[in-house]
Amino acid sequence: MESFGNKIRKLREAKGLYLRQLAAFLEIDQALLSKIERNERRAQRGQVEQIAQFFDIPKNQLITSWLSDKVFYEIKDEEFAIDVLKEAEKKIKYGLTK
Repeated sequence: MESFGNKIRKLREAKGLYLRQLAAFLEIDQALLSKIERNERRAQRGQVEQIAQFFDIPKNQLITSWLSDKVFYEIKDEEFAIDVLKEAEKKIKYGLTK
């Protein structure tokens, strides 16, 4: 499975761009972008949307990857992580039908 950071790095490298070019667009330091690409830091939602705009890709594609990483890192060490995900899915479905 590909992490959000790896996805961003691949998009950037496929376009032949330097870290500093994408970082300048996002108005962040290239060291921070490097940490995001290495999954050492989490991007903010607004940055995710800006990245989608920069690469002209559907916003939901990147937000899905970003959110799944966010959930993963939050519960990955929990003994009942799969059960937590199943319960959350039920709650989301219930919330949508209300």
